[in-house]
Amino acid sequence: MESQRRRATLNDIARRLGVSKAAVSFALNDRPGVSQELRARVLEVAAEMHYRPNSAALALGSSRVDVIGLVINRPARTIGTESFFPELIAGIQAGLTATHTGLHTLVVSSLEEELAAYEAWQSAHRVDGVILVDPRRQDARIPRLTELGLPAVQIGSHPSADSAVPSVWIDDHAVATALFAQLFELGHRRVAHVMGRREFEHTELRRRALRECAEAFEGAVPASIDTDYSAQQAAQATRDLLARDDRPTAIVYDNDVMALAGLRVVDEFGIDVPSDLSLASFDDSVAMQLVRPSITALTRDTYALGELAARTLMTRIDSDDPVPSTAALAPTLSIRESTAAAR
Repeated sequence: MESQRRRATLNDIARRLGVSKAAVSFALNDRPGVSQELRARVLEVAAEMHYRPNSAALALGSSRVDVIGLVINRPARTIGTESFFPELIAGIQAGLTATHTGLHTLVVSSLEEELAAYEAWQSAHRVDGVILVDPRRQDARIPRLTELGLPAVQIGSHPSADSAVPSVWIDDHAVATALFAQLFELGHRRVAHVMGRREFEHTELRRRALRECAEAFEGAVPASIDTDYSAQQAAQATRDLLARDDRPTAIVYDNDVMALAGLRVVDEFGIDVPSDLSLASFDDSVAMQLVRPSITALTRDTYALGELAARTLMTRIDSDDPVPSTAALAPTLSIRESTAAAR
């Protein structure tokens, strides 16, 4: 009999559609974070299955846990050594203070682990939203988070193409162009870039900026070497560059730790900085200013970047309407002792 039939649940609808229970709840409760197409499919299946919400389902749709998530896909040993992530995390926590929201941070070593973390967090309702770092050119995280119905904001290099996941952004291509152009204008023609993982969008934008700058200067020979952001790989990349017959006259590193590792190798080779070789970094820190020679670097307010990302995410979580992407304060180039005109 109809009265004895088991009542359909959120899990039943989720299994039927191949999505998470939370995504179904978001769709049924008309909350942001799911596409209109998915919302329509959920409502259609719910009607077919004669779904009626119970108190637990209503609670899932409206409850908050007052925690947001941050997954960092980097080697764990590099997180505490470079200045960017501690400053970013401090800024995020400052941006959450007014709402009494906590931050749950997880370090992973692959994209698969990162995606699994989002799925676990959403299925257990552990976070209200997430901040994404290190966007990729074809970023599988965006459609997955949309499907999960998990609100997100990304820290990126341009306004987001997906209004469901707004970005807090800095134009990495323009910033990199300013740094590389400075070196070419000093007369350097063999400029090397010891960079991070090319899968990350900002890394590719920097690599491309080097090539485009080189095209504007006759005789320029750019070089790029991938690393995992660690001091060890940065040191080896520097050794490889300095062992070349046409070794570079300027090297730019993707973060401050890599630049310090490179400076140590240069000293081991007995090469004078900046007379024989100029060095620069895409990240600044107190160490960049205290070491001798002090290192030319792009100075950014990473703390303020984290604060802005946190506030934008909280607006995204609370809003039924799309939240626009927001430009963060652009970095400035701090010229120090490590760069000079090429001989």
